[in-house]
Amino acid sequence: MPDLDSLSASDEQIQAFRGPLMEWYDENKREMPWRKTGDPYRIWVSEIMLQQTRVDTVRDYYRRFVDAFPTVEDLADAEQDDVLKLWEGLGYYSRARYLHHAAGQVVREHDGTVPRDYDAIRNLKGIGPYTAAAVLSIAYNEPHPVLDGNVMRVVSRVFASDANIKKAKTQRHFRRLAGELLDPERAGDFNQAMMELGATICTPTSPTCKQCPVQHACSANAAGSPASYPVRPESRPVPHHDVAVGLVFNDNGSILIQRRPEDGLLGGLWEFPGGKSEDDESMEDACARELREELGIEVDVEAPFYTLSHAYSHFKITLYAFRCRLIEGEPTSEEGQPIRWVNLTDLDNYAFPRANRKLIEELDRRQDAPSLFD
Repeated sequence: MPDLDSLSASDEQIQAFRGPLMEWYDENKREMPWRKTGDPYRIWVSEIMLQQTRVDTVRDYYRRFVDAFPTVEDLADAEQDDVLKLWEGLGYYSRARYLHHAAGQVVREHDGTVPRDYDAIRNLKGIGPYTAAAVLSIAYNEPHPVLDGNVMRVVSRVFASDANIKKAKTQRHFRRLAGELLDPERAGDFNQAMMELGATICTPTSPTCKQCPVQHACSANAAGSPASYPVRPESRPVPHHDVAVGLVFNDNGSILIQRRPEDGLLGGLWEFPGGKSEDDESMEDACARELREELGIEVDVEAPFYTLSHAYSHFKITLYAFRCRLIEGEPTSEEGQPIRWVNLTDLDNYAFPRANRKLIEELDRRQDAPSLFD
């Protein structure tokens, strides 16, 4: 296979690629609410939401979010808890925290206008090369090529490159190649067309090459092996953790919740307290120990409440929830995180991780909080 440094788009390949791709996109692009606006702020919101998330999932979240925060000033003025609540269930919550922070930067440093300069937009919290290129090209038609998973797949097949797409060097060269193919007159539409092609035609498995508008410019198609690209490293086993959490009630029937640290996984969300079990430790003992170590309280772990499995991006958990009664101590976070006793009916006012939300749904379903300890 050609070395990455020697790969380049020929004039013939560019001609066979740009025109057919744009014609196909104009006729076949999917209707999406963020494609009906030229507002850089709303385009930015959509691009952040679409990172590692399916389009169909994002549609309703996007509508609710821009209804609640129609301008960048509205988002900058919002409370983080309110932002996270609207993001609840969408996952990758650092995206919401960074978006909220960056909105403040735009208001303070750019008079409320999303910058169109590459270096300036890259200085906003949470904006990497992909988001910068997407916003600048779609909102301002600046000729910056995007490189997401869909585009990398298209590029790897068009050039029949067997380079490992997980490597930074490969991604740099693929961005260069995408830039060579880019139509500078319609940069935003071209980038969206590349992503649309990867999402609907040039799919990871069983690509529909006969329907592809750029099949004549594709080296992998000419070789009869498009599904062989891109090359990925072998997957590592996904770690698994057993996690114990306590549904701790006080004498008033309120339940204990705490907020997660800002800089960690699921940062800023609320949760029921608990943590991972240690070797050879029962889940009941793990629950009691975690509450003692995290919050300085002693509880009676009285009965199992619910067990569920949940998968995150890089690991899986089995979560064991226990009904607990506070018997000694005043809850105090070792890390200084907010702690609250709340009524069950008020839990919907807080943003929780999906696994915790399943516990809340189960609490609602049983409607047995007053009799949890009968």
